Amino acid sequence: MGKVAAGVAAAAAAAACAVAGVVVGRRVRSRRKWKRVVGVLRELEEACETPVGRLRQVVDAMAVEMHAGLASEGGSKLKMLLTFVDHLPRGSEIGTYYALDLGGTNFRVLRIQLGGRRSSILSQDVERQPIPQHLMTSTSEDLFDFIASTLKQFVEKEESGSEPSSVRARELGLTFSFPVKQLSMHSGILEKWTKGFAIEDMVGKEVVALLEAALVRSGLDMHVAVLVNDTVGTLALGHYDDADTVAAVIIGTGTNACYLERADAIIKCQGVLTTSGCMVVNMEWGNFWSSHLPRTSYDIDLDLESPNPNDQGFEKMISGMYLGDIVRRVILRMSQDSDIFGPVSSRLSIPFILQTPLLAAMHEDDSPELKEVDKILKETLEISEVSLKVRKLVVRVCDVVTRRAARLAAAGIVGILKKIGRDGSGGITGGRSRSDVKMRRTVVAIEGGLYTSYTMFREYLHEALNEILGEDVAQHVILKVTEDGSGIGGALLAAAYSSGGVDNVRLP
Repeated sequence: MGKVAAGVAAAAAAAACAVAGVVVGRRVRSRRKWKRVVGVLRELEEACETPVGRLRQVVDAMAVEMHAGLASEGGSKLKMLLTFVDHLPRGSEIGTYYALDLGGTNFRVLRIQLGGRRSSILSQDVERQPIPQHLMTSTSEDLFDFIASTLKQFVEKEESGSEPSSVRARELGLTFSFPVKQLSMHSGILEKWTKGFAIEDMVGKEVVALLEAALVRSGLDMHVAVLVNDTVGTLALGHYDDADTVAAVIIGTGTNACYLERADAIIKCQGVLTTSGCMVVNMEWGNFWSSHLPRTSYDIDLDLESPNPNDQGFEKMISGMYLGDIVRRVILRMSQDSDIFGPVSSRLSIPFILQTPLLAAMHEDDSPELKEVDKILKETLEISEVSLKVRKLVVRVCDVVTRRAARLAAAGIVGILKKIGRDGSGGITGGRSRSDVKMRRTVVAIEGGLYTSYTMFREYLHEALNEILGEDVAQHVILKVTEDGSGIGGALLAAAYSSGGVDNVRLP
């Protein structure tokens, strides 16, 4: 019996050792897998680093590229497009004005009544209208006849019961957010369609002439006073509210910026005269590029697989269209390198399935168990049953990608301020020390859901702005949110150019 007991004990000991060996082996493999995933995260963090020294290099590069883009056509990745807008609304405008905002599968018509005191919009009416699918591929006449008919119905409804205008034609600001070569303040040629439109007979045609011909056919007495894009409209609205507004930035699904430039600094248009001595320049800053931008392998792959490789490089690093997809690519890489997310979900291979609002929701999840992260992983990416530790890892990835985007956007804004001498350094060629420069109050109008709705993005942007400028200078720079620059801004510009009360905006 003693021998039998000893044998049983030995067998039990051997089994226990085997079980322990399996457990230890699993732990070792688990640690190795976790180490690989942490390695991916560390690699991402290092590649996305934006210390203040690097940000200042981006600032300098932005200012230099702006200068080059103003010197000659094609001289820079920044297009620095002339808008021919040399006056902005100043708040003294009085009367009723209209706007047409056409930039997608819907268009909006607006009517505002101005009371002649800054920031005094007495009334505002808006109507949104979807564009029938067949008109997006029909003819220019069909499209604009539909728009003119809608506009006429809107005018008649809004003006019913009021005295008809007998002094002058109604004034309209047209916000047209498609690629246009601007010829004057109120004319431009459509270069190409985007966003699902394919009206062939309109490419190469003057946009305002087509709209005004349709207005005549409809019997509506209305004059198109200005042709602008949404960023210029944002600047107009910002300046109407605050005369110290010198630039506007949109950071939403896409991104762009415009600003007030001295006419004598726009070398490529020295033959163009302005009565105010300055002009609004549409930067198209989404196409900015510099070797100082912290680019990762995920950015490179995203760019190569996009419809426009080697184009819009800055936009692909900072705008809402792309941030969620960068995070998706990182999670896919982690999932392929380890099984901490379980089997690799096929949904991780679907481009843009993880949209930026979902990224923001995960990043800002403050529940102890990160329930929102868990929900989005399950419902959107079909990744279930992940530990709290893994959920925290996902939040960290969101943080790294968002922080880089916000800090680069801040550097872009400071680049504009540097170009016009509003960053405390005296400008691109000032050569003066910061102590020699007296800072003026400087306002940048800003719109876009990424900035207005994503708290962490906004906080990181402000933090970087303070770091780059220094607190003494940053206190003079105000980012002021505007609402509906693409609509109201267009109507305000129509007012500024039709009332005779225009503001001679100057940059000292």
